Amino acid sequence: MMETESVPGMMALANMMNGGFHTAFSSPDADVILGSKDHVLFRIHSWTLKTTSGWFRSLFSMPQRSSSPNHPETINLDEDSHTLESLLLMICGLPINPITSYDEVDALLFAAEKYDMPGPVSLVRVLIMTPPLLGQPLRLYVAATRCGWEEEAKHASAQSLALNIYAPEHQPILRKLHTGAVLDLLNLHRDRREGIRKRLDEQPFVTGTTMLSCPRCRCKIDHHTWRELKYRVVMEMDVRPLGDTVVDVGLTDWPEAIACWDAKCPNAECTCLLYDKVESLRLIRDCINSLPKTT
Repeated sequence: MMETESVPGMMALANMMNGGFHTAFSSPDADVILGSKDHVLFRIHSWTLKTTSGWFRSLFSMPQRSSSPNHPETINLDEDSHTLESLLLMICGLPINPITSYDEVDALLFAAEKYDMPGPVSLVRVLIMTPPLLGQPLRLYVAATRCGWEEEAKHASAQSLALNIYAPEHQPILRKLHTGAVLDLLNLHRDRREGIRKRLDEQPFVTGTTMLSCPRCRCKIDHHTWRELKYRVVMEMDVRPLGDTVVDVGLTDWPEAIACWDAKCPNAECTCLLYDKVESLRLIRDCINSLPKTT
């Protein structure tokens, strides 16, 4: 049975009320009244609550104080009217409110978990993978790891590679993560940085810090331009481990890159280019593409 004949859109709270009752939940046929902490009342059928909430099912299985059918006792809850409205719309199968912030997500998940309502939890799981919530990877990662949603957590961890998670503005969000989740995220970012560092120290790249010889004239070369470029690549991967700023811009436009690709043998009779720019870019791109992408 539906709770009301008409379902409101996103109206101001004052327009939603009718003598203290939310207009979508004011049917006189409903036998339960729920009260929000900001004093908005919701009439709803006990059958709906019992079939969608383990908490209410247990509550209504206990002996109840007798009350008039026309004046049921009010059950006051800890949630505000907006959270309670969203929760009840979900369990009643009515059009739901748009969720536009993770503050709403957190409040809904907390309430749904408290009242043992798997339906709203599953709806929130779908909604966090849509804009604008999808564009906040760290908040998504917090919600997904808290609820044990592995695919969503992996997606969020991959999106986080575009962020410098060590920046001060991200610390309050990271503090919400449990130890295992934050370690997994830190390890992903570190492994990508260390992966590129290790690969750039291997053949066919110039390795070591000792003087090497020009492959054509055997003149001694110290390869300082390559070491400076390598350092810049590693530092860029530290603050943005996605690597797109390395391969799309850095290896072409950075001063260290220009100096490296222009570097020639110091022997005036040789002056051959020391590095193959095209092949180096290909190898570095392949290396970044091979790094781990999710937790």
